[in-house]
Amino acid sequence: MKRLVMLSALLVCGAARADTLPVLVIHGGAGVIKKDMTPERQAAVEAALSTALNAGYAALKAGRPAQDGVTAAITVLENDPNFNAGRGAVFTHDGKNEMDAAIMDGATLMAGAVAGVHHIKNPILLAQAVMTHSPHVLLIGDGAEAFARAQGFAMMPTSYFWTQHRWDQLQEAIKADRAGEKHADIPLDRHFGTVGAVALDRAGHLAAGTSTGGLTDKLYGRVGDSPLIGAGTYADAGCAFSGTGWGEYYIRTVAAHSVCMRVTLLHQPLADAATQVVNKEIPAMGGNGGAIAVDAGGHIAMPFNTDGMYRAWVGTDGRKHVAIFRE
Repeated sequence: MKRLVMLSALLVCGAARADTLPVLVIHGGAGVIKKDMTPERQAAVEAALSTALNAGYAALKAGRPAQDGVTAAITVLENDPNFNAGRGAVFTHDGKNEMDAAIMDGATLMAGAVAGVHHIKNPILLAQAVMTHSPHVLLIGDGAEAFARAQGFAMMPTSYFWTQHRWDQLQEAIKADRAGEKHADIPLDRHFGTVGAVALDRAGHLAAGTSTGGLTDKLYGRVGDSPLIGAGTYADAGCAFSGTGWGEYYIRTVAAHSVCMRVTLLHQPLADAATQVVNKEIPAMGGNGGAIAVDAGGHIAMPFNTDGMYRAWVGTDGRKHVAIFRE
């Protein structure tokens, strides 16, 4: 199967061409709750999504590779406390911020990821460093941070990641635990919150990246789908995917890889492939969430099965869009 995937990537890669019209799609998480969306918060989120989209698209328009467009967009969202990644990461049950990220280059099938880091301002950049400056794909915890120091990354104090909003969410979650609430009664934003980007560059190459603070109140060093290549993040020469949702179900369905294999090997339309996995297979198992995806032809898919998903995109027509709820 591995050889088949590699062959598929090479075959599609051969179709890549210079001066492709660039495409960028970003998300800031699914599971948006309408009643919690004040006008002030909505304006702040939309402004951040627009800034991230502009940063990533500028990189693509300048001829930089897809992975640079992805990291440029994601770092903006990691720096904004409105999103569950980087500075806005949620707290674990033990009151810590524990972050994961991954990036994959579709043209080469190279990938890098980190999990369980506590002091990295932009985990997506560390994931990119793992991809480009190490022989590994996934580094975790203390080892990932030792690698970060060796690469010259500054270690941020825990106070940098502390926000009142996230701390209050943890206290509410702990109260729900003590009250014995079932998962169905727990607010969606307890297990949602991820940022991601997928890009098609001017050379016709694709990339995907995802970054997250994980689950509010998570236990035991839990790692979700975001840093797992093929689960929450994947790119080959024909498809790039970043997911957001209840990670355990994205892992069990190998969601990102499943969508891209439907596109790249089975030649299924991107929208159909993404809908089948995200809006049918995952909900059928009891999960929910959303995703963003782009194919080598510049087609975009943004399926989600919650009230809303923070998202922004610019297609081959060069028009920029920002949305939260269903249109």
